[in-house]
Amino acid sequence: MRRTAPEPLAAKVPEITALFWLIKILTTGMGEATSDYLGETNLVLGGIVGVGGLVLALRLQLRRRGYHAPTYWFAVVMVAVFGTIAADVVHVVLALPYAVTTCLYAAATGAVLSYWYRTEGTLSIHSIRTRRRERLYWTTVLLSFALGTAAGDLTALALHLGFLPSGWLFLAAIAVPLVAWRAGLNGTAAFWPAYVLTRPLGASFADWLGKDHSIGGGLGYGDGLVSLVALGLIVVLVAVVTVTRSDIQPAALDAPALPDGALSN
Repeated sequence: MRRTAPEPLAAKVPEITALFWLIKILTTGMGEATSDYLGETNLVLGGIVGVGGLVLALRLQLRRRGYHAPTYWFAVVMVAVFGTIAADVVHVVLALPYAVTTCLYAAATGAVLSYWYRTEGTLSIHSIRTRRRERLYWTTVLLSFALGTAAGDLTALALHLGFLPSGWLFLAAIAVPLVAWRAGLNGTAAFWPAYVLTRPLGASFADWLGKDHSIGGGLGYGDGLVSLVALGLIVVLVAVVTVTRSDIQPAALDAPALPDGALSN
């Protein structure tokens, strides 16, 4: 008889804190820089790191029955790298304009979120305590990274804003759900737009630091250096939350999975 995987005993994602957003933005910049560096250095190596790293990271994450900061953020980092590669491959291989790929990934992200809500009754990150919801979560995360990559390239390159102005644009955009949440918007409704926007925000500033001035007005420090610095900061911050356990969701939320139809912030 086939054995089924046990359900998670606790929430599988961290509590949403200021450090969560900081680490998330760093992973987006690191993923962008790493993907570009590998693509310019060795395409085969880039494919191995992107695909192999993603499979390994998600396997480790999905096998756990509760949240573990290093495992979770390793998965986010590898999704960031793979998401960038996926978005760039679709643009280059299929010769689709950034406006088209942005719309395609936006539609795909919206479709997954819609299916998630229709089948589970909630999109709250506090409800991710079943294997099914966790798979939906990581599918959404992956698509959101690809969407953010396409959107960032659309504003910086296709619309000729440049990387730094694009970064400021997305910084202003991400403030909108924050202000709306402060004004009383449901936490889940504010979370997902902000989460998607972290990708083009972090990637725009990473490209501004790493790319040559002739490409979007970059400073030319190099994608490799930007990737290493961002990775170092990520490691330090993940070590901080691992030791302090400041990103563990409250014990009251580590209960059996919410029933379908329950909406939790």
